Amino acid sequence: MRIVVKDAETGNRINMEVDKDNTIEEIIEEAANYWKKNPGAYVIRMGKKILQAELTVEEATLQENDVIELIPDPEGG
Repeated sequence: MRIVVKDAETGNRINMEVDKDNTIEEIIEEAANYWKKNPGAYVIRMGKKILQAELTVEEATLQENDVIELIPDPEGG
C-alpha cells in the first residue's frame, strides 16, 4: 500500500510503500532518515490525531494514498 508522508516543517512529501504489519515507528524512522532528521524527536499525525509509535499500519487504519504528517514531538524528543 502506498501512503504519503508530509514533512510538516517544510511541506515536502515522500511516497512510501508500507505493509499492514509495518509500525508507525518504522514509518517515522524511514521518513526521518530520508530528511536527515532525528527520528526520536518526531511523531506522526493523521488529521488531529497523533499515531502511537507501536501501532501497525492496520491498527492505525491507514488507507491507500493517505497523507500523514511528520511533526516535531510536542512532548519533546
